[in-house]
Amino acid sequence: MEIRGPMLLPARREDIELETLDGLTLVGELALPETRDPVATLVTLHPLPTAGGFMDSHILRKAAGRLPALADLAVLRFNTRGTTSPRGTSDGSFDGGRAEAFDVAAAMDFVRERGLPRPWLVGWSFGTELALKYGRDHAVEGAVLLSPPLHRATDEEVAAWAGDERRLIVLVPEFDDYLRPDAATQRFASVPEAVLIPVEGGKHLWVGENQTRRVLTEIVAAVNPDALPLPLEWHGPAADG
Repeated sequence: MEIRGPMLLPARREDIELETLDGLTLVGELALPETRDPVATLVTLHPLPTAGGFMDSHILRKAAGRLPALADLAVLRFNTRGTTSPRGTSDGSFDGGRAEAFDVAAAMDFVRERGLPRPWLVGWSFGTELALKYGRDHAVEGAVLLSPPLHRATDEEVAAWAGDERRLIVLVPEFDDYLRPDAATQRFASVPEAVLIPVEGGKHLWVGENQTRRVLTEIVAAVNPDALPLPLEWHGPAADG
């Protein structure tokens, strides 16, 4: 069957809770390859909750639905403080990217406690701000930034990644609402090691199967390139869901 839309491929899926240092409980899900150990881990950071972003925002949901089976990746999704999804509502309230530092730390504590391998941050929109501001505080291999608006991450916080051994992969849609490729080239010029990938025809929300496949392919290219090319059809056991 063709792999598209909200299809869930086989995986071990577990509802989880994250505990923050300031005493909040965040709800989330961990998806693991069904029969193998993961080769790497995606710690996903969702778009702006006050604009409808949550752990089920479609690119992150599709990453969790497909990549454990297609690329042997663990995918951790969670709602930042005060955010609601069908999984539930995380404690606390939105803090504009400040106290969310504790949320990122709680996710990374969970990764360490579970012994999940080779963590990468995957931020989308608001999630890219969290990755840029706080990712360097944690033991990650790198960060993939999808549609970074650079509203909250300062020039100094971006420049702090210069010379860092951890990789920074930046996907910038051609028609982004906030930061387009030419402007992104200027804003990330302080980090010459950053890999800036303009995506022709792309928009901030990555709508459509072609855009979804492009984003997931670029994530896998960074984290587990041996799994490429990602198949377009599923020939294994019947997908769940």
